[in-house]
Amino acid sequence: MVQQITPETTIEVIYPESDGQPMADNTEQFAWIVKIKENLEILFASPADVFIAGDLFWYPVQGNPNIKQAPDTMVVFGRPKGKRSSYLQWNEDNIPPQVVFEILSPGNTLKEMTKKLQFYQRYGVEEYYIYDPDKNDLNGLLSSGDSFEVIEEMNGWVSPRLGIRFILTPNTLEIVSPTGQKFLSPLEIDQLREEERQRAEQERQAKEAALQELEAASQEKEAALEELEKERDRYQELLAKLKQKGIETDNL
Repeated sequence: MVQQITPETTIEVIYPESDGQPMADNTEQFAWIVKIKENLEILFASPADVFIAGDLFWYPVQGNPNIKQAPDTMVVFGRPKGKRSSYLQWNEDNIPPQVVFEILSPGNTLKEMTKKLQFYQRYGVEEYYIYDPDKNDLNGLLSSGDSFEVIEEMNGWVSPRLGIRFILTPNTLEIVSPTGQKFLSPLEIDQLREEERQRAEQERQAKEAALQELEAASQEKEAALEELEKERDRYQELLAKLKQKGIETDNL
């Protein structure tokens, strides 16, 4: 009797793209997530190998969908831009996000944040920033070997990877790009764009008005020259008529 050998069944591992939870607990938290993520997108628009995402599941271990986190914002140097349903690290040259941001809300618990810290520490995050907009409190941690070290002074701190500067004012956090441009909300960016459009339109109108004045002055000059030419022709015609009548014109 010949025994038939059946091939082993490969079980497909599902890596969920959503946990069914909202991206943010309140409008303030959401606004900060959007501001940081979108301004980083603007800052790193030119390099093709900087991937930035917000609230995207990061799976660092193939075959284990239970090991995951969805940072409010993450930055990965060395990976191309593009659409992703989740960040499967083994499909990304095994490069973990180097920089992670978390924006706190009243719903965040100490246990939850401790688990996130341990996760980011274990799986290779280099810079971890936590901002509480309600308390206007910013904390940063920097990778040192197998652990994180707390950044003692965050006011004025410059991210080694991103080059951005954090400035804590009495009321809020300001983030400044290496070029000195403040991170702005989408509304502020749109207002700035509109102001620039209006300024450009005013300059265009001013140049157009100046050009019209030059054209008008040029036309007046041409008209004056034409009139002068006509006067010269009339003068020459008069001289010719006087000569025909025998009148001496040399002294005229």
